[in-house]
Amino acid sequence: MNCEIRQFSVFLNASKETIEIVSNTKRCLQYKKGQELLHEGISANGIYCISSGKLKFSKIGTEGKEQIIRFGKVGDVIGFRSILSQEPVSANIIALTDVTACYIPKNIVLDLITSDTNFTSGLLNIACHELGEAGRIITNLAQKTVRERLAEILLLLERDFGLDDDGFIDVTLKREEFANVVGTATETVIRFLSEFKGDAFIELNGSKIKILNRLKLAETGNVFDY
Repeated sequence: MNCEIRQFSVFLNASKETIEIVSNTKRCLQYKKGQELLHEGISANGIYCISSGKLKFSKIGTEGKEQIIRFGKVGDVIGFRSILSQEPVSANIIALTDVTACYIPKNIVLDLITSDTNFTSGLLNIACHELGEAGRIITNLAQKTVRERLAEILLLLERDFGLDDDGFIDVTLKREEFANVVGTATETVIRFLSEFKGDAFIELNGSKIKILNRLKLAETGNVFDY
């Protein structure tokens, strides 16, 4: 009822009765950086509402190589697609930082879907957004160069996670993780980040990145809706 991130969540317009049910049945769970919330191929027994921390969604290829397909942040709801479709979870969901999540059991979620149209509408909006993001990823992998994809990812990370007190993107990724997002070798990512730095598009401080010229980075990434 008094959740600080409710305004960002699927429960924003939920009924008072729904909020009371959730308040009485949810569990607050803590995950350390690197811990897995859900594993690809299992069935979700509930949904997780992220109240703090950052996540990555990844799949493992046939040769054991990780492919990061998207990121998660405060306010996101995970696990609902598996419940709605009655299919296994489609990705490994791993904490990039320490994460706090509210867990709501599957039976409660299914009851709320049939009893609260505002909650159901919220889930459908999230599902449609994720479908659109999946289409964007497929298009980018097929049509954009590695340099273009890396430039776009930097802009998306800034948009989704914001900035820290020093103006750097408020999430830290290893160079290998950047490579896993854009689908290339780590050495290639290092080279392009160095080029972006040399062009004064970004500033590097260890693993932290600050965007200095958003317009040029957007042009490089062929991003027109940033």
